[in-house]
Amino acid sequence: MSQAVATQNSAASLTGLLVPLADRTLLLPNVAVAELIPYRAPQVTEGTPDWFLGQIAWRDLRLPLLSFEAASGGQVHVASGARVAVINALGGRPKVKFIALLVQGIPRSLKVGSELQGADVELAPLELGAARVGDEVVRIPDLAALEQLLADAGLI
Repeated sequence: MSQAVATQNSAASLTGLLVPLADRTLLLPNVAVAELIPYRAPQVTEGTPDWFLGQIAWRDLRLPLLSFEAASGGQVHVASGARVAVINALGGRPKVKFIALLVQGIPRSLKVGSELQGADVELAPLELGAARVGDEVVRIPDLAALEQLLADAGLI
């Protein structure tokens, strides 16, 4: 009986990460983030969209680094505490296992359950929804669309 209750409780909640950006906070499933690494200047390519910051090296791979803020209509901002979140790719492309996302600071872990309240706010491009976490409105990004944006631009 106790195992059934434990299974039911774990199914009702998951661990999320509150990921700070320059102009908003994203809520990602913990399993979406492979690793958080220090920011390093990317290898820039001329003639690419402003949201594509370049390529960075990670574990013998070259990853596309992008700014979610710029990709969803905002501005690129690299603060002194910037980091890079390595995100597991969702698109099923055989050569694309990860993408890199510029973040501002260190993500915080959060247990997310059915009590999470939606927030009725205007969504930016690449946002699936918004929720309230305490006094803060957090955004739920469309990671598959972010990856598709890279593909459409010929960057992956």
